[in-house]
Amino acid sequence: MRVVVVNAGSSSIKYEVFALDGCTSVVQGSLERIGTREAGFRRRWLTDSESWEDIVETRPIADHYEGFQYLLDVAERYPTTRVAPGAFFGFGHRVVHGGEAFREPVIVDEDVICRIKDLIPLAPLHNPPNVAGIEALRKLRPDVPNVAVFDTAFHQSMPPKAFHYALPHELHRLHHVRRYGFHGTSHQYVTQEASNHLGIPLDQLNLITLHFGNGASAIAVRGGKSADTSMGLTPLEGLIMGTRCGDLDPAVHFYLARKTGMTFEAMEEILNKESGHKGICGLNDMREIQRCAEEGDAQAGLAIEMFCYRVKKYIGAYTAVLGRVDAVIFTGGIGENATFIWARVCEGLEHLGIAVDGARNEAVSGTVAEIQKDRAPVRVLVVRTDEELEIARQTIRTIEKSNLSKNGII
Repeated sequence: MRVVVVNAGSSSIKYEVFALDGCTSVVQGSLERIGTREAGFRRRWLTDSESWEDIVETRPIADHYEGFQYLLDVAERYPTTRVAPGAFFGFGHRVVHGGEAFREPVIVDEDVICRIKDLIPLAPLHNPPNVAGIEALRKLRPDVPNVAVFDTAFHQSMPPKAFHYALPHELHRLHHVRRYGFHGTSHQYVTQEASNHLGIPLDQLNLITLHFGNGASAIAVRGGKSADTSMGLTPLEGLIMGTRCGDLDPAVHFYLARKTGMTFEAMEEILNKESGHKGICGLNDMREIQRCAEEGDAQAGLAIEMFCYRVKKYIGAYTAVLGRVDAVIFTGGIGENATFIWARVCEGLEHLGIAVDGARNEAVSGTVAEIQKDRAPVRVLVVRTDEELEIARQTIRTIEKSNLSKNGII
């Protein structure tokens, strides 16, 4: 039996297949440029010799339904002997926004689909393709349960004092305006990994977890649960990101509208796609920014300084909120690889018990690494996140707890 983790974008499908026994990844694949005559497909699968084989194909794919139809056909044509081609235990779907309706993963039925669609105004770019993927697989394989796993669910444990905005309460009551937070699946995964590594039970664990990729977010974890997070109603709030501005005076919008006549749509485009690191120095890839900074580019250097400064502010704030911090965690594409970022972020935080050892910082390896100085009160961990594995695990648990499993349907 196998579990398929699906991340359906507006013109793409990314997926990973896990063997039910041991949750081992056995297939990884992607289908890009859906809706064109040259959709690109890539698939890697694990062989009995523990090596990976690859295929790359190009073909017309009209929509998500046709895309999933093609992927299921490929699974039959290129089976891995580790799992039977048609033996699906469940499909686990990444859904970006669960609003206040979903605090945990759910088995998808018509009511769930309707509620996810109702949340489209909160995530107009992401929830529609997420739903399209769910609906396609429900039609193609109605015998297999689908589970929706929400990026926002982990943050539903935040108390009202953390998630409310200081706006008229009717805006929350009528239009659900509040802080939701994102990257929840990643934060939840590294929280559990930290608990395992440190030997501290989840309900006793306090962390500050920092997910740095093209998107970036910080959260305060109290007793293994999200207590506060930097992202807000949308992923635009908080830390400086690849192309997103992060925290911003709301009056900037009004000022730009008056001075330039800029439309709401134009402002949204700038704040989401032309700001952040790209707005500061013209680049959004941290590797390129570092290279340019080392070559003397002042704007690239400023982008790094601004990013690390903003992170420091959140670490300080969350330390005050938590009172006791067991560990600070770096994760995500930048968080797992950019040694210079870890050092700069933690520099000058010794008074908070946070200090990075230079030698350990340069020798990180494995899934969890400790980089703090000896006898530093707060551990500093670099943890390799695995959102797909976390979705697979949550999918399995959700199905096993459901009536589908109890009644012997699967």
